[in-house]
Amino acid sequence: MCSLEKRGDIFILTLTGDNEHRLNPTLLNSIKSALHRVRQEATTSSALITTAHGKFFSNGYDVDWSQSFYDRLILMDDLLRSVVSDLISLPMPTIAAVTGHASAAGYILALAHDYVLMRSDRGFLYMSEIDINRVIPAWFIAIVDAKVGSAAARRRIVMQADKITAKEALRLGIIYSAHDSAEETVKAAVGLAVDLVKRGWDGHVYAANRKKFLGHVIRAVEDTTERNTERNIGSKL
Repeated sequence: MCSLEKRGDIFILTLTGDNEHRLNPTLLNSIKSALHRVRQEATTSSALITTAHGKFFSNGYDVDWSQSFYDRLILMDDLLRSVVSDLISLPMPTIAAVTGHASAAGYILALAHDYVLMRSDRGFLYMSEIDINRVIPAWFIAIVDAKVGSAAARRRIVMQADKITAKEALRLGIIYSAHDSAEETVKAAVGLAVDLVKRGWDGHVYAANRKKFLGHVIRAVEDTTERNTERNIGSKL
Protein backbone atom coordinates (compact mmCIF):
# COMPACT_ATOMS: atom_id res chain seq x y z
CA MET A 1 0.00 0.00 0.00
CA CYS A 2 0.98 3.64 -0.05
CA SER A 3 0.13 6.87 1.71
CA LEU A 4 -0.21 10.39 0.31
CA GLU A 5 0.59 13.59 2.17
CA LYS A 6 0.01 17.10 0.85
CA ARG A 7 2.24 19.93 2.05
CA GLY A 8 1.00 23.04 0.32
CA ASP A 9 1.77 22.50 -3.36
CA ILE A 10 3.95 19.43 -2.72
CA PHE A 11 2.61 15.86 -2.66
CA ILE A 12 4.59 13.10 -0.91
CA LEU A 13 3.64 9.57 -1.95
CA THR A 14 5.19 6.96 0.35
CA LEU A 15 5.28 3.20 -0.28
CA THR A 16 4.31 1.49 2.96
CA GLY A 17 3.35 -2.03 4.00
CA ASP A 18 5.83 -4.87 3.51
CA ASN A 19 9.53 -4.07 3.60
CA GLU A 20 10.31 -4.93 -0.04
CA HIS A 21 7.42 -3.02 -1.65
CA ARG A 22 7.00 -5.68 -4.32
CA LEU A 23 4.91 -4.41 -7.22
CA ASN A 24 1.76 -6.51 -7.14
CA PRO A 25 -1.77 -5.41 -8.12
CA THR A 26 -2.58 -4.22 -4.58
CA LEU A 27 0.39 -1.84 -4.42
CA LEU A 28 0.20 -0.75 -8.06
CA ASN A 29 -3.52 0.05 -7.79
CA SER A 30 -2.82 1.95 -4.56
CA ILE A 31 -0.19 4.03 -6.38
CA LYS A 32 -2.59 4.65 -9.26
CA SER A 33 -5.28 5.81 -6.84
CA ALA A 34 -2.83 8.18 -5.16
CA LEU A 35 -1.70 9.60 -8.50
CA HIS A 36 -5.34 10.15 -9.46
CA ARG A 37 -5.82 12.13 -6.27
CA VAL A 38 -2.64 14.13 -6.98
CA ARG A 39 -3.97 14.99 -10.42
CA GLN A 40 -7.31 16.07 -9.00
CA GLU A 41 -5.84 18.21 -6.21
CA ALA A 42 -2.93 19.75 -8.12
CA THR A 43 -2.58 23.51 -8.24
CA THR A 44 -1.20 25.40 -11.22
CA SER A 45 2.35 24.72 -10.01
CA SER A 46 2.83 21.57 -7.90
CA ALA A 47 5.39 18.80 -7.43
CA LEU A 48 5.32 15.10 -6.52
CA ILE A 49 7.83 13.17 -4.41
CA THR A 50 7.72 9.36 -4.31
CA THR A 51 9.62 7.59 -1.54
CA ALA A 52 9.38 4.46 0.62
CA HIS A 53 9.78 3.18 4.15
CA GLY A 54 12.31 0.49 5.01
CA LYS A 55 15.28 -1.22 3.39
CA PHE A 56 13.82 -1.20 -0.14
CA PHE A 57 12.43 1.48 -2.40
CA SER A 58 10.99 -1.41 -4.41
CA ASN A 59 12.31 -4.91 -5.07
CA GLY A 60 10.47 -5.26 -8.39
CA TYR A 61 7.52 -7.38 -9.43
CA ASP A 62 5.95 -9.68 -6.86
CA VAL A 63 7.05 -12.96 -8.44
CA ASP A 64 5.79 -14.98 -5.48
CA TRP A 65 2.28 -13.64 -6.07
CA SER A 66 2.47 -14.30 -9.81
CA GLN A 67 3.75 -17.88 -9.46
CA SER A 68 4.71 -17.51 -13.15
CA PHE A 69 1.04 -17.58 -14.20
CA TYR A 70 0.74 -15.79 -17.53
CA ASP A 71 -2.36 -13.77 -16.65
CA ARG A 72 -0.87 -12.54 -13.37
CA LEU A 73 2.38 -11.51 -15.04
CA ILE A 74 0.41 -9.65 -17.71
CA LEU A 75 -1.67 -7.91 -15.04
CA MET A 76 1.41 -6.64 -13.18
CA ASP A 77 3.00 -5.51 -16.44
CA ASP A 78 -0.17 -3.68 -17.52
CA LEU A 79 -0.52 -1.95 -14.15
CA LEU A 80 3.09 -0.78 -14.06
CA ARG A 81 2.76 0.49 -17.64
CA SER A 82 -0.30 2.43 -16.49
CA VAL A 83 1.54 3.89 -13.47
CA VAL A 84 4.44 4.99 -15.69
CA SER A 85 1.98 6.54 -18.16
CA ASP A 86 0.36 8.41 -15.28
CA LEU A 87 3.73 9.73 -14.14
CA ILE A 88 4.67 10.87 -17.65
CA SER A 89 1.38 12.73 -18.05
CA LEU A 90 1.23 14.13 -14.51
CA PRO A 91 1.02 17.96 -14.67
CA MET A 92 3.99 18.68 -12.39
CA PRO A 93 7.64 17.76 -11.84
CA THR A 94 8.15 14.33 -10.27
CA ILE A 95 10.95 13.32 -7.90
CA ALA A 96 11.90 9.83 -6.71
CA ALA A 97 13.58 9.88 -3.29
CA VAL A 98 15.18 6.42 -3.36
CA THR A 99 15.84 5.58 0.27
CA GLY A 100 16.67 1.90 -0.25
CA HIS A 101 17.37 -0.72 -2.88
CA ALA A 102 15.57 -0.33 -6.22
CA SER A 103 15.62 -3.50 -8.30
CA ALA A 104 14.25 -4.50 -11.71
CA ALA A 105 10.70 -3.10 -12.06
CA GLY A 106 11.34 -1.02 -8.93
CA TYR A 107 14.33 0.52 -10.69
CA ILE A 108 12.05 1.37 -13.63
CA LEU A 109 9.51 2.95 -11.29
CA ALA A 110 12.24 5.25 -9.94
CA LEU A 111 13.57 6.13 -13.39
CA ALA A 112 10.05 7.05 -14.55
CA HIS A 113 10.33 10.20 -12.41
CA ASP A 114 11.92 13.42 -13.69
CA TYR A 115 14.52 13.47 -10.91
CA VAL A 116 16.05 10.61 -8.92
CA LEU A 117 17.67 11.35 -5.55
CA MET A 118 19.32 8.52 -3.63
CA ARG A 119 20.77 7.82 -0.20
CA SER A 120 24.50 7.04 -0.24
CA ASP A 121 24.89 5.19 3.07
CA ARG A 122 22.86 2.15 1.98
CA GLY A 123 21.10 0.81 -1.09
CA PHE A 124 21.78 0.26 -4.76
CA LEU A 125 20.16 0.29 -8.18
CA TYR A 126 20.03 -3.16 -9.74
CA MET A 127 18.55 -4.38 -13.04
CA SER A 128 18.56 -8.03 -11.99
CA GLU A 129 16.97 -9.75 -14.98
CA ILE A 130 20.10 -11.23 -16.57
CA ASP A 131 21.18 -12.66 -13.21
CA ILE A 132 17.87 -14.50 -12.81
CA ASN A 133 17.62 -15.64 -16.45
CA ARG A 134 14.86 -13.31 -17.55
CA VAL A 135 14.64 -11.07 -20.60
CA ILE A 136 14.10 -7.37 -19.92
CA PRO A 137 10.90 -6.00 -21.54
CA ALA A 138 11.50 -3.64 -24.45
CA TRP A 139 9.66 -0.83 -22.70
CA PHE A 140 12.03 -1.08 -19.72
CA ILE A 141 14.92 -0.59 -22.13
CA ALA A 142 13.22 2.47 -23.63
CA ILE A 143 13.10 4.09 -20.18
CA VAL A 144 16.75 3.26 -19.49
CA ASP A 145 17.72 4.71 -22.89
CA ALA A 146 15.79 7.91 -22.15
CA LYS A 147 17.06 8.41 -18.61
CA VAL A 148 20.68 7.22 -18.76
CA GLY A 149 22.84 9.19 -21.19
CA SER A 150 26.05 7.13 -21.16
CA ALA A 151 26.27 4.02 -23.33
CA ALA A 152 28.81 2.60 -20.88
CA ALA A 153 26.39 3.12 -17.99
CA ARG A 154 23.53 1.53 -19.93
CA ARG A 155 25.75 -1.48 -20.65
CA ARG A 156 26.54 -1.83 -16.95
CA ILE A 157 22.85 -1.60 -16.07
CA VAL A 158 21.43 -3.94 -18.70
CA MET A 159 24.22 -6.30 -19.80
CA GLN A 160 26.26 -6.59 -16.60
CA ALA A 161 23.53 -6.28 -13.95
CA ASP A 162 25.80 -4.15 -11.80
CA LYS A 163 24.56 -3.16 -8.36
CA ILE A 164 25.17 0.57 -8.57
CA THR A 165 25.55 2.61 -5.40
CA ALA A 166 24.43 6.22 -5.10
CA LYS A 167 27.93 7.65 -5.45
CA GLU A 168 28.57 5.62 -8.59
CA ALA A 169 25.11 6.42 -9.97
CA LEU A 170 25.81 10.10 -9.48
CA ARG A 171 29.17 9.80 -11.25
CA LEU A 172 27.49 8.02 -14.15
CA GLY A 173 24.71 10.59 -14.39
CA ILE A 174 21.97 8.11 -13.54
CA ILE A 175 20.69 10.11 -10.56
CA TYR A 176 20.35 13.80 -9.78
CA SER A 177 22.00 13.81 -6.34
CA ALA A 178 23.17 11.57 -3.46
CA HIS A 179 22.64 12.12 0.27
CA ASP A 180 23.95 10.75 3.57
CA SER A 181 20.80 9.07 4.87
CA ALA A 182 17.17 8.32 4.11
CA GLU A 183 16.11 11.38 6.06
CA GLU A 184 18.55 13.63 4.19
CA THR A 185 17.39 12.19 0.86
CA VAL A 186 13.75 13.03 1.57
CA LYS A 187 14.75 16.45 2.93
CA ALA A 188 16.68 17.18 -0.27
CA ALA A 189 13.73 16.00 -2.36
CA VAL A 190 11.43 18.40 -0.52
CA GLY A 191 13.94 21.22 -1.05
CA LEU A 192 14.11 20.46 -4.76
CA ALA A 193 10.30 20.31 -4.95
CA VAL A 194 10.05 23.72 -3.26
CA ASP A 195 12.50 25.19 -5.77
CA LEU A 196 10.60 23.71 -8.70
CA VAL A 197 7.24 24.93 -7.44
CA LYS A 198 8.70 28.43 -7.06
CA ARG A 199 9.38 28.47 -10.80
CA GLY A 200 5.64 28.87 -11.24
CA TRP A 201 5.43 26.63 -14.27
CA ASP A 202 2.01 25.73 -15.64
CA GLY A 203 1.71 22.03 -14.87
CA HIS A 204 -0.14 21.17 -18.05
CA VAL A 205 2.49 22.85 -20.19
CA TYR A 206 5.16 21.01 -18.21
CA ALA A 207 3.44 17.67 -18.85
CA ALA A 208 2.99 18.45 -22.54
CA ASN A 209 6.71 19.15 -22.89
CA ARG A 210 7.57 15.96 -20.97
CA LYS A 211 5.37 13.93 -23.30
CA LYS A 212 7.13 15.46 -26.31
CA PHE A 213 10.52 14.75 -24.73
CA LEU A 214 9.59 11.15 -23.88
CA GLY A 215 7.48 10.40 -26.94
CA HIS A 216 9.47 7.26 -27.77
CA VAL A 217 9.02 6.03 -24.20
CA ILE A 218 5.27 6.54 -24.41
CA ARG A 219 5.16 4.55 -27.65
CA ALA A 220 7.17 1.74 -26.06
CA VAL A 221 4.95 1.69 -22.96
CA GLU A 222 1.85 1.45 -25.16
CA ASP A 223 3.33 -1.25 -27.44
CA THR A 224 2.42 -4.74 -26.24
CA THR A 225 3.17 -6.57 -29.50
CA GLU A 226 6.12 -8.42 -27.97
CA ARG A 227 3.56 -10.50 -26.09
CA ASN A 228 2.30 -11.84 -29.40
CA THR A 229 5.74 -12.86 -30.60
CA GLU A 230 7.02 -14.36 -27.34
CA ARG A 231 4.42 -16.31 -25.43
CA ASN A 232 6.84 -17.06 -22.63
CA ILE A 233 5.98 -13.85 -20.84
CA GLY A 234 7.56 -15.17 -17.65
CA SER A 235 10.99 -14.86 -19.27
CA LYS A 236 10.36 -11.17 -19.86
CA LEU A 237 9.22 -10.02 -16.45
